[in-house]
Amino acid sequence: MPRPTCACRLREIMLSEGAGEPNLPVYDTSGPYTDPTVTIDVNAGLSRNRLAWVKERGGVEEYQGRDIKPEDNGNVGASHAAKAFTAHHKPLRVLGDHKITQLEFARAGIITKEMIYVAERENLGRKQQLERAEAALADGESFGAEVPAFVTPEFVRSEIARGRAIIPCNINHAELEPMIIGRNFLTKINANIGNSAVTSSVEEEVDKMVWAIRWGADTVMDLSTGRNIHTTREWILRNCADPDRHRADLPGAGEVRRRSGQADLGALQGHADRAVRTGRRLFHHPRRRAPALHPPHRQPRHRHRVARRLDHGEVVPGASQGELPLHALRRDLRPHAQV
Repeated sequence: MPRPTCACRLREIMLSEGAGEPNLPVYDTSGPYTDPTVTIDVNAGLSRNRLAWVKERGGVEEYQGRDIKPEDNGNVGASHAAKAFTAHHKPLRVLGDHKITQLEFARAGIITKEMIYVAERENLGRKQQLERAEAALADGESFGAEVPAFVTPEFVRSEIARGRAIIPCNINHAELEPMIIGRNFLTKINANIGNSAVTSSVEEEVDKMVWAIRWGADTVMDLSTGRNIHTTREWILRNCADPDRHRADLPGAGEVRRRSGQADLGALQGHADRAVRTGRRLFHHPRRRAPALHPPHRQPRHRHRVARRLDHGEVVPGASQGELPLHALRRDLRPHAQV
């Protein structure tokens, strides 16, 4: 079984003397940023080591992506436009019915290099503590988990095939170092970053990302709502060694907020369609509880207190816990809500 060429890095968390425990070995989430032998150039981006893995499996082709449109960056003017990332790479797409996702390979019984890398990464701390692994597993309640003393590539494949774990690694994010999320694997940490219509810049967002992964974030979520969103995301992706996610609906939300309360429902619907295709709700507030409509007998009496949401282009009346109310949308959508 060929080993991946991408290095798995290890760090130790130093514990205080009073803890009575040895230092905790964990894998390093910062990618090459803490490697003294690597020269970082944010203008060129990180090395795209995983591109060879994807092309080696076949079933993909390069194509000419579409040109960037002004609306991708919130119709920002030339005076406020951020510097574009110039080290462009042609995107990849799947050919015909070829397998492309880790789930497809796992269910076909194929172990990919991403799965081998993940298994080695999950074992970095276990290698130094293997002699006490069995005792550690027996100590406490597993709550139904099946955590092995040592993670193998076959175990990784099996968990993905059963739908109990995922390796988030888009084929067009070749800079990332694969990691896995699942109940039988190490606990992972996500960091939310993002600009707003008020403050921040591309430089600050890239700096946030670097500090987030340096301090242990396994994934990064970009929740930008200001201008230059596409440009900001391109800079982050090309310089991020962790899986990086984005909200497809937030550019529309930011655009609506910027227009002095005048909601452009045509532009918003376009962003809503993209959000639907990616399976995300529109205007869900990440810091609040999951959306849930009030039962009929608890509907608010006052119309101006009703928060509405768009699901698949349809306006759903009723207050929704966890949704972000937008005053501009309330006014323009009220005639269609039938409340």
